[in-house]
Amino acid sequence: MVTIRSASVFIVVLLAVSTLALVANGEDKTIKVKKVKGKKVCTQGWECVWWSEYCCNQTISDYFQVYQFEQLFAKRNTPVAHAVGFWDYQSFITAASLYEPLGFGTTGGKLMGQKEMAAFLGHVASKTSCGYGVATGGPLAWGLCYNREMSPSQSYCDESWKFKYPCSPGAEYYGRGALPIYWNFNYGAAGEALKADLLNHPEYIEQNATLAFQAAIWRWMTPIKKAQPSAHDIFVGNWKPTKNDTLSKRGPSFGTTMNVLYGEYTCGQGDIEPMNNIVSHYLYFLDLLGIGREDAGPNEELSCAEQKAFNPSTAPSSSSS
Repeated sequence: MVTIRSASVFIVVLLAVSTLALVANGEDKTIKVKKVKGKKVCTQGWECVWWSEYCCNQTISDYFQVYQFEQLFAKRNTPVAHAVGFWDYQSFITAASLYEPLGFGTTGGKLMGQKEMAAFLGHVASKTSCGYGVATGGPLAWGLCYNREMSPSQSYCDESWKFKYPCSPGAEYYGRGALPIYWNFNYGAAGEALKADLLNHPEYIEQNATLAFQAAIWRWMTPIKKAQPSAHDIFVGNWKPTKNDTLSKRGPSFGTTMNVLYGEYTCGQGDIEPMNNIVSHYLYFLDLLGIGREDAGPNEELSCAEQKAFNPSTAPSSSSS
């Protein structure tokens, strides 16, 4: 027999926020679910703290864990590496948690999340590698070998930005981070987004691995120009190419992520080594994560060899070099 009280409790439970307990990496992680304007949104404890539709999906720690990070960056702490002890999984997952509510690693299902990890970290590994042809473990095992440019050729101060992002006396804006940042205007923009004074203290990036990963993920998730897509939106299929994009051979593919991040430094130059190296890291990481490079798509989707650059540069590039 159902009493009025028990029925009331049942209704309250139905109206209350749903709570599901999951275990990730040995820690309890609570999923809370509610509806906002008829749309399901969730939070997931420390890892997905804002109400978001993306937080209803698996989070990064559900499918990408410490041992996999160690496999992908197996040689980063060898004695000959240049950032021994700097990079670790905890720094990455802490940084990632800020962007998971925005869809980083949480767009679509598990497979898309794994592929985005392979894509993003493939870029990272290529840009921070000290691997070479006969290196121990192979040339693709040496990502996160660096956290800074070792022999800067200049200070990377562009005085044309002196009113918005003026160079700080004594500051050096050489490449630092997981997707290395160059130039005062890029440090200024990243610092504004991350609420860190990177314009006056660019060295923060090489002193704090979490901040370095945050800056890299911010670059991955953020369009360089408002009318253009982010690398994330390109990769997960949120972006729909225009007729001009199609004519420029730019599509929703891994190859186009290189275009929007590096432009003509990497793309539109034929099968050059910088492009092929990034692609090789992506395919290698797909294999290590158990997905297999067969899921990467045909070569024309992996390559940007014939693409026209989103942002042809006549001055210092606003993307990572």
